[in-house]
Amino acid sequence: MTVAAGIGYALIALGPSLSLFVAVISKKPFLILTVLSSTLLWLISLIVLSGIWRAFLPLKSTTWWPFALLIISSVGFQEGLRVLFWKVYKRLEDTLDAFADRVGKPRLFLTDKMQIALAGGLGHGVAHAVFFCLSLLTPAFGPATFYVDRCPQMPFFLISAIIALAFVTIHTFSMVIAFNGYAEGNTTDQYFVPVVHLVAGMVTLVNFASGGCVVGIPLLYILASLILLHCGKMVWRRLTAS
Repeated sequence: MTVAAGIGYALIALGPSLSLFVAVISKKPFLILTVLSSTLLWLISLIVLSGIWRAFLPLKSTTWWPFALLIISSVGFQEGLRVLFWKVYKRLEDTLDAFADRVGKPRLFLTDKMQIALAGGLGHGVAHAVFFCLSLLTPAFGPATFYVDRCPQMPFFLISAIIALAFVTIHTFSMVIAFNGYAEGNTTDQYFVPVVHLVAGMVTLVNFASGGCVVGIPLLYILASLILLHCGKMVWRRLTAS
């Protein structure tokens, strides 16, 4: 039964991503490469951050601000990396368009660009789930489960999987919003993504309070829904305007 539970936790965290990969990404080899390269990039960034944080861990402070500093530093680093990722992608896009002009082929369509951004965001989300959820699931395949005193309502592994799913959703569709914001010079979208990322990270601090997961998890999914709604409106506007 615990094997089934461990597989179930993994599917909660990454099941929707797997469905998105099969339905959209797997049909185009270039998108598969984008997902793989993006996942590797974000995993490396998390490893670098963990190496930096290791000098200050374990945090013995009973206050929340040292953990807030960790979250602020990580979000700032990853948002800077997102801009760098965009610039690399933009160079690649210009190269592909120039090549298409030389061989008399059409340039990248708007839908192609959005799918590339989606693939990049999916890689970011998968990296987050692997680092913060799947890496913790090995004990879940054992003979018992695990609860924490601050959130006895649910097993720790289930909480990790649910939180990972929220962040996968946020990271995946944030990339589409951010790429569109960079392309259009839309400062609202450019600031919207890092603000939501930072707020989502800070919301996880609620879990340090007794019973905090009961409040923190719904707040995370409100943010994920906000990202989905904003992304859907932005995509609809771009597609109907083109």
